[in-house]
Amino acid sequence: MTTPNNNPLHGVTLEQILNALVEHYEWSGLAERIDIRCFKSDPSIKSSLTFLRKTPWAREKVEHLYVKLARTKRW
Repeated sequence: MTTPNNNPLHGVTLEQILNALVEHYEWSGLAERIDIRCFKSDPSIKSSLTFLRKTPWAREKVEHLYVKLARTKRW
């Protein structure tokens, strides 16, 4: 028997993470917290996902912000 996974990122796609962050912070708030051009200049889910999938350091920052938000909201 396996123990439940306590990782808040388990089973959550990058698109779901990004949608949750945009819903909570909006693009402007997200750009303030994470200084990435794709959040500032004509932001979209599609372009942001493309960038985040190719850029590990940026994805790590987005995932960290999501975990922080998830802990405060208790999803």
